[in-house]
Amino acid sequence: MFILAEMKNVTRIPPELFNLKLNDAITGELNKKLANKVVLNVGLCIALYDILSLQESFIFPGDGASHTRVKFRYIVFRPFVEEILVGKIRSCSEEGVHVTLGFFDDILIPPTALQHPSKFNETEQAWVWEYDTGDGNKHDLFMDAGESIRFRVTAETFNETCPTGPTTAMQEPKENLENKVPYSLTGSINEPGLGLLSWWDN
Repeated sequence: MFILAEMKNVTRIPPELFNLKLNDAITGELNKKLANKVVLNVGLCIALYDILSLQESFIFPGDGASHTRVKFRYIVFRPFVEEILVGKIRSCSEEGVHVTLGFFDDILIPPTALQHPSKFNETEQAWVWEYDTGDGNKHDLFMDAGESIRFRVTAETFNETCPTGPTTAMQEPKENLENKVPYSLTGSINEPGLGLLSWWDN
């Protein structure tokens, strides 16, 4: 679920931090810049793990801060495809089941990846697995918000969400860009042992 990503950066240390040790100042600035941010094709940054190397620092004309080339490793959330995770159902919609891990919310289990047969209950705003008990009876198992759910990661999606200039007729409208999330996961529960933890307690 978590990996160590090796990165490079020119870190700016403002003058008011010159009283700190260089490593401490750089750690603070890197965490301020990267923590809880998504780096394209890397993942969701959590915290600095260690600093591998520091090169010389520079002060540029007109800027009283120092600038240091840093090579470091960062703890990143990026589960591999086929990894099994446990989260909580955030909500349900016709798009599928939306899952949260507490620190990461952009997880969707689409209808085709739910236990079969499943249907969406408009009144309850929940997906329901019509479980066949084997004796000709069916039992409705609701996927309610707040329930713990075990799922398999089937895909990940990165989107470029950098600021853009004015749009022209040939460009994608701004509102479509704003709706994109930088990093999202797709999951599946359509196999034995996956789905709500309460289903498999017994």
